Amino acid sequence: MAQVLEELKYTNDHEWAHEEGDVLVIGITEYAQDSLGEIVYIELPSEGDEITKGDPFGAVESTKAVSDLYAPVSGDVVEVNEVLLDSPELINADPFGEGWMIKVKVYDHGELNDLMTFEQYTDFVENEVEE
Repeated sequence: MAQVLEELKYTNDHEWAHEEGDVLVIGITEYAQDSLGEIVYIELPSEGDEITKGDPFGAVESTKAVSDLYAPVSGDVVEVNEVLLDSPELINADPFGEGWMIKVKVYDHGELNDLMTFEQYTDFVENEVEE
């Protein structure tokens, strides 16, 4: 079973979200990067861009496939992990740390209630693996 961190919130598209004060840090889960394989390219929004909950905000390209990244909430992008643009393999090496993708100032913190808890996401992944 891939690592899942208890303090994070999750989407059914395998993004994680972590609240740091007013800002939400977003990345993809270990399960997602593991499923994708070696990540060779990433496309991210720019600082100042607006993201909309449920819509793609970027994409990751691996040796296997290209996958869209979906916004867990709506908000303004306040920081982009530009290191990933030159070193996308950090997502494989440390998806919950150095592999974070963007930081967003959330419009409506109520949207966080729509995300999965650690327990819900763990069950979701286990069911997906069984199919």
